[in-house]
Amino acid sequence: MKKIIGLTLGNCVHVAGTMNFLGLAEKENYKTESVGIGIDVSELTKIIEDKKPDIVGLSYRLSPEPLNKILEELKENIHINENLKNIVWLFGGTEPTALVAERHNIFDKIFYGNEDIDEVIAYLKGQESLEEESYPRNLIDRIKSKYPYPVIRHHLGLTSMENTIEAIEKIANAKVLDIISIAPDQNAQEFFFDQENMDENLNGAGGVPVRTREDLQALYNGAQRGNYPLLRSYSGTKNIIRFAEVLKDTINNAWCAVPLFWYSELDKRGPRTLKEAIIENQKVMAWHGERNIPVEVNDPHHWSLRDAHDAIGVAVAYLAAYNAKKMGVKDYIAQFMFNVPAYISAENDLGKMLAKIELIESLVDENFNVYRQARAGLASFPADLNQAKGQLAASAYLAMAIKPHIYHVVGFCEAHHAAEAEDVIESCKIVRGIIKNEFLGSIDLTKDANVQRRKTELIEEAKVIIDSIESLGSEIEDPLTDPDILVKAVRLGILDAPQLKGNRVAKGELKTRMISGALYAYDEKNARIIPEKERVGDILENSYVSE
Repeated sequence: MKKIIGLTLGNCVHVAGTMNFLGLAEKENYKTESVGIGIDVSELTKIIEDKKPDIVGLSYRLSPEPLNKILEELKENIHINENLKNIVWLFGGTEPTALVAERHNIFDKIFYGNEDIDEVIAYLKGQESLEEESYPRNLIDRIKSKYPYPVIRHHLGLTSMENTIEAIEKIANAKVLDIISIAPDQNAQEFFFDQENMDENLNGAGGVPVRTREDLQALYNGAQRGNYPLLRSYSGTKNIIRFAEVLKDTINNAWCAVPLFWYSELDKRGPRTLKEAIIENQKVMAWHGERNIPVEVNDPHHWSLRDAHDAIGVAVAYLAAYNAKKMGVKDYIAQFMFNVPAYISAENDLGKMLAKIELIESLVDENFNVYRQARAGLASFPADLNQAKGQLAASAYLAMAIKPHIYHVVGFCEAHHAAEAEDVIESCKIVRGIIKNEFLGSIDLTKDANVQRRKTELIEEAKVIIDSIESLGSEIEDPLTDPDILVKAVRLGILDAPQLKGNRVAKGELKTRMISGALYAYDEKNARIIPEKERVGDILENSYVSE
């Protein structure tokens, strides 16, 4: 294990950069020690003779002029003192001080203060060149190369192929994110294989008008530069397996995101019945599982976005992961969408996410891995762009508490306009700034008593929902994956949402209300929260009576 010591030179007391570097080095299995601030050359010599480090990191962030004399003295000492030779010398500072450091030919590596954390980690890993081969070309290797620093994802889908390709090239060259999520327009998602049914007036609505394999290949080619970001795409709402094959062959789809219940008659985003959708979505999970392609099942936020109360969101998070595991998925991407609904309090939001994590990760074994993906909810962003930047930063800071493997950046501008390359780059830099500060050390928000109380409460409530669904198929081997049982859970209203009122397949009778920053099932007549044992118990009792 190599030993690094870090210090500030002369009369410089700006130690934050040194501590941040040593923190990153420690995570990369270096032995690290901060040996002081404002150290002169003679004292540094004694420290090196005593500590015998392999690497010495020096920092100076004051006016550059005094640094010349300090480095002249250091260079002379290195020349005459054997104890100062055979050491890797590093320098970190501002651009003016780094330029001074360049002139003295002492340092093996100089950090100018504008490097991204990716570059620092790459240096510590011995990947100095950061050429194409340095960037892992699949999601899991990319995560492992950076964790605990999360990989960064952002979606992109402009209204023309030309503009989208140009934006991909700019983003890749900026080296600010690891995964670009391609958003095809709704025409492509539904009619890619029967384009005669497309409404030409809707071309570009909701994303890029992808029409051919060659279009997808062109998007992929646009990303082959900079930090070589991975690509992934929405799965479409019809002919999903055929589309999955195309995505694998053209953009090497980084992972599949597919619902369990949705893109069906439930949300009217496709022609499938609910049962047909569940069956096909399960097949899509299995198809990707057989090919070792990671899978995200994005149901939890679909229910929450339709104002289902928090307990349903937690229960469905488990149900989604459970189905993915049973379909043979090995690497599961669990998405945690914060700020849904938009006015949920931070402590209740974090408690809800921790409840989801505990239930989902109870499924982990040697054949099923879980990777956490965090993001902000789109509806929480105001149209005022300056306020939106604040919301992006605040949500990212809260999300860091769950130690995500992937951070899905939502462009701060989305409530105002669709994100273009410059917006994506700026949004990613805001989040990278939050993550960089996180590595300096932060408060463990997960230990808050109110957060833990809400987590425990939601786990208990979610288990009531899960157990009730299982009880619908007591004679079935695995009711939680049985399409008929899952449809029945929706028809009866065990899984329900206020915005499903009038839906022909859902009950649509659930009422919910935000109380003290959390969303509950609510009895409007008697003005009270309905516990899940009561709510679900009444549903089951009424179903037995009707049968």
